[in-house]
Amino acid sequence: MKILITGNMGYVGPGLISRLRQSYPNAELIGYDMGYFSKCLTNVDFLPDNQLNKQIFGDVRDYPENLFEGVDAVVYLAAISNDPMGNKFEKVTMDVNCRSAIRMAESAKKNGVKSFVFASSCSIYGEADDFPKVETDKVNPLTAYAKSKVEAENGLSKLASENFIITCFRFATACGFSDRLRLDLVLNDFVAGAVTSKEISILSDGTPWRPLINVLDMGRAIDFGINRNTDKGGAFLAVNTGSNSWNYQVVELARAVAEVIPSVKVSVNLDAQPDKRSYKVNFDLFAKLAPDYLPVFDLNTTIKDLYSNLTEMKFNDHQYRKSQYMRLEVLNNLQNKDFLNDNLSWNW
Repeated sequence: MKILITGNMGYVGPGLISRLRQSYPNAELIGYDMGYFSKCLTNVDFLPDNQLNKQIFGDVRDYPENLFEGVDAVVYLAAISNDPMGNKFEKVTMDVNCRSAIRMAESAKKNGVKSFVFASSCSIYGEADDFPKVETDKVNPLTAYAKSKVEAENGLSKLASENFIITCFRFATACGFSDRLRLDLVLNDFVAGAVTSKEISILSDGTPWRPLINVLDMGRAIDFGINRNTDKGGAFLAVNTGSNSWNYQVVELARAVAEVIPSVKVSVNLDAQPDKRSYKVNFDLFAKLAPDYLPVFDLNTTIKDLYSNLTEMKFNDHQYRKSQYMRLEVLNNLQNKDFLNDNLSWNW
């Protein structure tokens, strides 16, 4: 088997590569990435991409057609991956997250690829009532990032066939430790704040709902998508991916962190403008289709793992929200040093 992973040098990539190397020890695993975050390594013993057979540095907006020769499955992780980046780089977000995903799927199909896995997001539900959203509910994307995922799903759905199976995982909000850790994610941010200052400052009033998924469980789901047959959801499947037990209000997440890490104070911003990004999600369909690939991590274990790794790293950066752990800060730094242009292409 030959598997191509785009965006492998991000937050999800290291755990996914390890999972696929375990599941398919003889497979040819190929990474394709711009390399923005290649140096953002955390508490590693070796470069996680060493488990690949080949690493190609390239742009999903401009790729060689022979990239797909002999490939059986494509995993599309490449993305401008959160709302702050999407707000600043709106056009690039749509180009990378949507248009390039569709073009790559077209090329993959033409070259005989059998499976295309796309990392979508539960953020497409936007502002929602307290009723957990199912896949057939109306989407309400509020940000450039969420809108790009909706448009990508719409475009990809037209390409699926019996011989080209497409799976769009509407992932819950990612969390947990990675060899390329991000702290611009709600739970990870709370743990970092607790470690560095013994304080968790919630920027909202704490009431918004978020479903979460451990980043390693995202790899488990993608493994299912690579091998999915049409009897498990049809030629095209867009499925909420996470666990019903992982729907939490933001303040609940902060309190859970404070229970694990001693002497932590939790504060909320009662004067904050309402955060419209609030949604519960129903994951029954994923549980039905992929019972052997369900999440295995719970909230408490995830918090303890983050805490353990940050402690082992001697992490003590009180200004971490302005550091390489925030993906927008990495891009800003590369632009300020004139390595990247306004289109987020390398200046060489």
